[in-house]
Amino acid sequence: MILKPQDLLIVLKLLSRGGKRGTFAELGKQPGMSAPETNAALHRARQAGLISQIADTAVKSAVAEYLPHGLKYSFPAQPGRRTRGMPTGFAAPPLAEHFNLSSDDQEVMVWPDPEGEQAGMELKPLCRSAPLAAKNDPDLYEWLVLADVLRGAGRAHEKEIAESIIRQRLSYDAPG
Repeated sequence: MILKPQDLLIVLKLLSRGGKRGTFAELGKQPGMSAPETNAALHRARQAGLISQIADTAVKSAVAEYLPHGLKYSFPAQPGRRTRGMPTGFAAPPLAEHFNLSSDDQEVMVWPDPEGEQAGMELKPLCRSAPLAAKNDPDLYEWLVLADVLRGAGRAHEKEIAESIIRQRLSYDAPG
């Protein structure tokens, strides 16, 4: 079994929905996946231990371990050329509030988007449908931004902040 980028996208989508799965069609709609693709993604995520075998909810302890320690090896960030797009990394929520963008000497990372309002260095998104899904779901956008930093699109301080935010969001006394 090999985990695919869309599998992680579905795990992050479940987290953005507060653990409420709904139907396969509903869960996969914003990420642009069909019901069978969503079902297959959930199946692979279950096999990887990121989704509960009993209820289709994220296993918070596994996600908390995988994101900071496995993501950069499974789906490394692939920076590209300068382009316009949708901000990610330290230039996007929830990290942007921790940084003064006007004085930061690091180039802003963006997902390529011809309608994008931000210039920066291209970062290939986790999967092709991620930017569109993020535009339609601000919570999913934040999870994808955190994932990008941990994929290698951030410096050490940015990664520390991202890990802290993830630990808070996945606090084990929260439902799910």
